Amino acid sequence: MGDDIGIRRDGQGELTIPGLAAPVDLVIAASYRARTRGLLGRDGVDGAILLTPANSVHTFRMRFTIDVAYLDRRLRVLAVRTMRPGRLGLPRPRARHVLEAEAGEMERWGVRPGVRLGITAAPSRGA
Repeated sequence: MGDDIGIRRDGQGELTIPGLAAPVDLVIAASYRARTRGLLGRDGVDGAILLTPANSVHTFRMRFTIDVAYLDRRLRVLAVRTMRPGRLGLPRPRARHVLEAEAGEMERWGVRPGVRLGITAAPSRGA
């Protein structure tokens, strides 16, 4: 069976992290167009962005350093890296999603290998 997190559309949501009191605001980029745009052209990000499906990222044309967490299909963190602008991340085996945030946030939130994250997508309008 494929990815089992049930996210198939672009939108907003919340990221829950064990041990963190409040959820983190989340942008969900599930379409090819939204994943391609990602954080390009932005000066920062409030919260995080989830690219799904994805197993690698790059930071070409980005304006700031980011933290990147590679997640398996059940949202378990496989690896966390900090990437400066102009870098190419190699594809991660078993990764199905990539979570991006401003540099330093993943450590502050407690996102590290082995942690299982939770995602709640906001209901789509007209649903």
